[in-house]
Amino acid sequence: MSRLRIGTADVTSVGSEQHRYLSIFQDVEETLASGGPDWLHGMRRGAAEQFSKLGFPTARRGNERWKYTNVAPIARESFGVDIEGGSNGVTRDSLIRSDHLQEGQTTLVFVDGRYSRELSTPPERPNGVSIATVEEAARSHEALVRRHLGSYAAAEDGFTALNTAFLQEGAFVHIPSGTTLDEPVGILFLSTGGGDARASFPRVLVIAEAESRATIVESYVALGEGRCFTNSVAEIVVGEGAEVDHYRVLAESENAFHVAAERVHQGAGSTFRSHAFEKGPALGRYDLGVHIDGPEARCDLQGLYVTTGSQHMDNLINIDHAKPHGTSRLYYKGILDDSSRAVFGGTVLVRRDAQKTDAQQSDKNLVLSPDAEVDSKPALFIYADDVKCGHGATAGNIDRDTVFYMRSRGLDPETASRLLIYGFASEIIDTVRVERLKRQLEGLFLDSLPSHTFEL
Repeated sequence: MSRLRIGTADVTSVGSEQHRYLSIFQDVEETLASGGPDWLHGMRRGAAEQFSKLGFPTARRGNERWKYTNVAPIARESFGVDIEGGSNGVTRDSLIRSDHLQEGQTTLVFVDGRYSRELSTPPERPNGVSIATVEEAARSHEALVRRHLGSYAAAEDGFTALNTAFLQEGAFVHIPSGTTLDEPVGILFLSTGGGDARASFPRVLVIAEAESRATIVESYVALGEGRCFTNSVAEIVVGEGAEVDHYRVLAESENAFHVAAERVHQGAGSTFRSHAFEKGPALGRYDLGVHIDGPEARCDLQGLYVTTGSQHMDNLINIDHAKPHGTSRLYYKGILDDSSRAVFGGTVLVRRDAQKTDAQQSDKNLVLSPDAEVDSKPALFIYADDVKCGHGATAGNIDRDTVFYMRSRGLDPETASRLLIYGFASEIIDTVRVERLKRQLEGLFLDSLPSHTFEL
């Protein structure tokens, strides 16, 4: 059985909720520090001190990064923190039947933020590959973890600082130089959503050394409808000539809050492909930053988000071209229904030395309801003079000519509408290279798309 720490501070305001988290941290500090080295303990304490200064980004003025997303509901909620961990009633058979766990695939499973050894598939660790918890890796790969952990996702934001303060187990994947992983590595974070509202702080550290190849599938799934808050941070290092395919699946409940920060550091000649799929939470935020720190590196970032009801999804994507001959592609699509809202902020920075950069970004939104709203803000900041860059954003319904064409082929309005929505979404899902994941996403997204009838 797990043990939940709720905290005793008054929770009638945002500020007191901040103190409540600090109270919980102080109460469990000994437990958090017992499994790791002193430097990791110091990192947690430093992050807690930073959180005490920063708090949650609830201010509306002078807070451009959070201008369109109000996180006050998260800051005011009284979430408990799972201290001891446990499977909380989840079984391997139930995960396999629900297609959340793939037999034969190495998968680290975390339940309400805590690692579950009995639910995870033990890694075979071929060719020196290491797949473990961050806590284990801090002992077995201390120099490597100490060098990279927290180096890219600094505690400059209240949410990132809070995640680092409660950092304990997390997921660690290390692929040595020249190694190719033939099968994907799964990292599955489950929210049980039962009983008291819970907060979890997932952490991911992936290090792909030079000329290595790997596919990572990072998933966040709610098994219940209870209130929960997931505050995740991921750091991915792509060495020179390395290639990483990263899939991120967010499928939490309508009572969930999800705030994520992901930082990617690319070396020369490296390739990073990101595929983000998002649906479910009442409020979701995905902050992805890619630093291209070597010449002739490439990143390809694609995403699909679906919002219904009163859901709110915020994607903040930043690409930093610091070296020449870099290539980036940013292509996101959103489907909005009911009174939901989406925010997209796509920024490409081309530094003075990043000559011959080729960067393109696009955000397309299909708005199915007059009450739905999308705020799209693509931006380019170019300080080099020999580049090829462009951006664009669209939002709207399907045009009449397209609907008329479908109807002229004998399709009824409902079928024609569904096929058009399906085609809009499937363009992103069709890029998935992992066949069983592609089938899962088709069931998760395409089979549950909002019903709508386009009128002529």
